[in-house]
Amino acid sequence: MSDITRTAPRVHAGRVRSGQWAAWAFLAPVVLYLLLFYAYPLFRNVELSLRTYTVRSFVQGGAPFAGFGNYAKVFGDATFGPALWHTVVFTVVSLVFQFGIGLALALFFVRHFPLSATLRALFLVPWLLPLIVSASTWSWMLNSDSGVVNAALSWLGFGPVNWLTSPDWALWSVIIANVWIGVPFNLVVLYSGLQAIPAAVYEAAALDGANGRQRFWKVTFPLLRPVSAITLLLGLVYTVKVFDIIWIMTKGGPSGASTTFATWSYRLGFGNLVPSFGPGAAVGNLLIVTALAFGLVYIRVQRRQALA
Repeated sequence: MSDITRTAPRVHAGRVRSGQWAAWAFLAPVVLYLLLFYAYPLFRNVELSLRTYTVRSFVQGGAPFAGFGNYAKVFGDATFGPALWHTVVFTVVSLVFQFGIGLALALFFVRHFPLSATLRALFLVPWLLPLIVSASTWSWMLNSDSGVVNAALSWLGFGPVNWLTSPDWALWSVIIANVWIGVPFNLVVLYSGLQAIPAAVYEAAALDGANGRQRFWKVTFPLLRPVSAITLLLGLVYTVKVFDIIWIMTKGGPSGASTTFATWSYRLGFGNLVPSFGPGAAVGNLLIVTALAFGLVYIRVQRRQALA
């Protein structure tokens, strides 16, 4: 009897250790993936921003330490102010219209009319297309000479607009394209959120005499707030780093009129005959810090809502 008593804790401890090893075995691929594709590139980018790299030192090593000199150079550059403003405008306007149009479409499709599923699937096409295809299509549509948008404006009696070559219109052109691409994502997520709201809540609101507008602001919008928050956060993280659309359509021009931090970082690092790897990495790190800051704000807001 005493032997069994002594053996039982050992068996239990062995099972616990076996379970721990199994848990680590399952976690190992994820940890390895995060280290290789997230932690190391992030560390490398920070290291690039703190040294003065040339093409030779980038390949062979031995770049001198520059401290925060690259960041000082970025903040003192004449491009910094316009690029920051363009990034803010591009991000905020895109988010407002993507979310607003996506929410309107989600409210429209939640009615379940005939062919609603088919139409909803068609709205997903911009989201499924490769970005290079979408951006190239919008470049053709907004072409000053042969674009269908100017052809439609001419048919309506308006003059042609230099969408991609005018400093006044270039930024708005890429915003229009980005809104078109981002609406389907907002539609899908917000539609799922609307589906999760119980019908009994609307029935109770109707019995209390609430009209359609009151039901939206007093029932739908508050209950949709958690889904809306994550939708806006993911949209912000994606939009603040958009590069493909802007580069394909305008390359940040003309005269820097549509340059954002993403395109500026690429131009500094790879768009010149004499690349500036350090400043380019510094601009990239500013984008990372911005996305991280908004992510922390979202987590803080979610914790406050959970404690309320």
